[in-house]
Amino acid sequence: MENIQTLIAKDLLSIQAVFFRPEEPFTWASGIKSPVYCDNRLTLTAPAVRNDVENALAETIRREYPAVEVLMGTSTAGIAHAAIVGHIMGLPMGYVRSGSKDHGRQNQIEGRLEKGQKVVVVEDLISTGGSVIEVVNVLREAGADVLGVVSIFTYGMKKGLERLAAAEVKNVSLTNFDVIAQVAAEEKYIKPEDIARLIAFRDNPSDESWIGGNK
Repeated sequence: MENIQTLIAKDLLSIQAVFFRPEEPFTWASGIKSPVYCDNRLTLTAPAVRNDVENALAETIRREYPAVEVLMGTSTAGIAHAAIVGHIMGLPMGYVRSGSKDHGRQNQIEGRLEKGQKVVVVEDLISTGGSVIEVVNVLREAGADVLGVVSIFTYGMKKGLERLAAAEVKNVSLTNFDVIAQVAAEEKYIKPEDIARLIAFRDNPSDESWIGGNK
């Protein structure tokens, strides 16, 4: 039986939710050149893939965070996943805004959350970890007991891993950059020799020596 990491990697590649283009790098908002583009929102418009992802998230939460009482999605990409998984698991869900509303009750946390409740944060993608740590901090300040994070995909970047560790935030992802790179080569989305270039990017995104295959 195929393991979850490989299954989700194949799913994401099949709908181009993760798309490798080492010969023509994408440019991130930060200016960094990247050989990979990731948009897990595409899973929502692919029912078969969506089914795999949401069930895998639910299974992961049951296994890693059995005491969970509430799911909280990140805004905006994690909201739909938190809602679907909450439905599967029969759990309440809410989400955390990137900032407080400037009207009404000026909520940053949407949905009912009681102090002391055990929360799992649902995120679509982990790169440097900054945004999800902000969400965890908002929940902690509101009195929640944040058990950890579950995400669809992680780059496994050193900066992200160090930030999560420093903030004492556990993250469990369905699949990761290394697995997807390997599957992409096996499925002929990329050439086998591209794997080393992709890993070089993952290890140090600001070093562009991987571009052009170090030629």
